Amino acid sequence: MVDELSIRAAARDAPNSPGLIADGRTWTFEALAQFAAGIIARVESASAGANENGQILLRCANDPATLATILALIDRGTSFVPMHPRWTEAERQVVASDWPSARWIVSSDVQSSAAAEDPVGSAPPPTTMEAPLAVVYTSGTTGRPKGAVLSRRAFVASAVGSGANLSWRRDDRWLLCMPLCHIGGLSVLTRCLAARKCVVLHSKFDADEALDSIVNDGVTLMSVVPTMLRRLLAADRHNVLSRARAILVGGAAAPESLMRACAERNIAALTTYGLTEACSQVTVQSPRDARQFEPGVGRALPGVRVDVVDALGHSVNAGVAGEIRVGGATLMSGYWRGESVPPAGCDTGDHGVLDGVGRLEVCGRRSDLIVSGGENVYPLEVERALECCPGVQSAAVFGTEDAEWDHVVSAALVVDVPAEQVERMLADALRERLARFKWPRRLAFVSELPLSADGKPDRARLARDAASQLTPWAPER
Repeated sequence: MVDELSIRAAARDAPNSPGLIADGRTWTFEALAQFAAGIIARVESASAGANENGQILLRCANDPATLATILALIDRGTSFVPMHPRWTEAERQVVASDWPSARWIVSSDVQSSAAAEDPVGSAPPPTTMEAPLAVVYTSGTTGRPKGAVLSRRAFVASAVGSGANLSWRRDDRWLLCMPLCHIGGLSVLTRCLAARKCVVLHSKFDADEALDSIVNDGVTLMSVVPTMLRRLLAADRHNVLSRARAILVGGAAAPESLMRACAERNIAALTTYGLTEACSQVTVQSPRDARQFEPGVGRALPGVRVDVVDALGHSVNAGVAGEIRVGGATLMSGYWRGESVPPAGCDTGDHGVLDGVGRLEVCGRRSDLIVSGGENVYPLEVERALECCPGVQSAAVFGTEDAEWDHVVSAALVVDVPAEQVERMLADALRERLARFKWPRRLAFVSELPLSADGKPDRARLARDAASQLTPWAPER
């Protein structure tokens, strides 16, 4: 059946349809199944020495061998832990310490494997839908990384929900230039596998190569973070992006100015909100709303439950901010050797607002909240306002200690005009958008904003590194 996560089943259902384009070569689903079948013997050999859960630690580079290895592991029912290829030894050991008996696989282990003549191979062992498919570790920006145990059921439900929102078309091809080790990249593969659609795999993100792929490889869909989208817009001299059916923008908050620029160029950019613990997407805008600016991050996918609750866990009214809680079939089983998911759902640590028709707007992380003189300030709201100022390319807002106010709002700005000129225009840009207590009191002008591994502004690093560059900003009222 479609939505079955199996390369063997995909080869049966659509043997001659393209399943992978990479490195100038196209694999049909049958050829891709052969490639994966040639890896299975090595996977089984590695699994024989794995821990009691048959766990594999997989170094996930964006290359055909790694992708085929993932497909082989999924078919064999062997769960795996995606490991970032650029992690240091210390970072690898933090995760590996959770799996003392697991075995490593890197792409070089399977690169030379000959393709099997039989694309089906031996029948895989029976696998339940609740069995773990992967254990994906969170970024760990606020502490030790935790492994989210994601079942086959969760990946299938996520793929079904995404497909219902996108309404798959016969010629759809999804550009995968996000890291396969992240849930955002891995979920592109599982969505396309479930729908028997082609993945166009790039080893890394390059704006010019991504634009060329739309033209030459027939890419209709892609997933990006705001930084990637900004670079695509800068490189897109012929408005190639408008040919794509949908560009999903997630991983970090997309500035309003960036999304308006897409709408003005007739580019179907759809904002999303997601998390590792829910197999990537939780809410997403619909293609029906494409090519016109709409605030927020869309509605919950089919099968996903989104609620906004107060400090006691009670649902709040539409239009009232609170903590975002997520439930439904896409949710993880729990954290590896950690807490399970409560029946009410997973508290995300993010704050947001639901409107009367279920559209979500994310205010920011609870941990990022700045309390200044007893007033709550969400950095994301201030960043959006700052980025509406002419000359401001991007902004990151954080709190700094203050003797009078406990904390004050501070901001680091990347600008493309002189800093003095921006300072003169900021007050006009903020006056209609923010209450005065939310305005930054200290500014720093930087060449670029530091980002965490998942593409989000690293506010903790900024607060540490930009402190010496901050200068007071006190415009007249």
